[in-house]
Amino acid sequence: MLPHTPAEKAEAVCRRIKSNCQEKYVKDVPVSIAVGYACKESVDKDLLECLREAENYMYKNKLTESRSSKSEILNALLLALGEKSQETESHIQGMQKVSRQIAEKLNLPETEQDRLELLVRLHDIGKINLSRDILSKKGPLTQEEWALIKEHPEIGYRIARATEEFSHVAEDILAHHEYWDGSGYPLGLKGNNIPLLARIVAIADAYDVMSNGRSYKKPKDMEEIKKEFGSSLFSVGRISKCLK
Repeated sequence: MLPHTPAEKAEAVCRRIKSNCQEKYVKDVPVSIAVGYACKESVDKDLLECLREAENYMYKNKLTESRSSKSEILNALLLALGEKSQETESHIQGMQKVSRQIAEKLNLPETEQDRLELLVRLHDIGKINLSRDILSKKGPLTQEEWALIKEHPEIGYRIARATEEFSHVAEDILAHHEYWDGSGYPLGLKGNNIPLLARIVAIADAYDVMSNGRSYKKPKDMEEIKKEFGSSLFSVGRISKCLK
């Protein structure tokens, strides 16, 4: 409530509130807020009507801001994940390059290539729920830690499903650790029952890790990589032949 306040000053207050909230975080997630105002410019105007106008303004603002705020939240989650794990921007870029080559070899339509690019960026978003100790551990994982790791496709699936502009890759996120022989997780899908884009991401992820290594694993040369793919449990037939 702002007595004796003209519209331009009320709008300035709204801008100040939004500006202050942009600098606030709850853990790794930025605060998102929608605001609205209305002015009671005469004694005849009903106060409840004025409040309804302010609320309607706020909801319009909420719809306008929704997409960008969700993207900001997602980017913040990806940044936080990168800071505590091996999900660096260079790894994502490496995966993008390989997955693009595979998509072109398979003559995937442009819309599917766009989906694939988004999937590569989001495939491990479910790991945001895991601790830095687990994600950065150099030695073997315990059974309990491995059980937590195996939950990340389902967590990522729920995150993507909750955001309209990312929901179309949710099923692929869920399936990106399924293996061709049915021994993967979380659903134990087998062969062609595994979504194609999820299979491409599995190949691109493995290829980038093998070729660049990790802090706990030396990189492999091309002959070793070819041999690994030849016997891999997640081999997807002709897709693996796209790697050269």
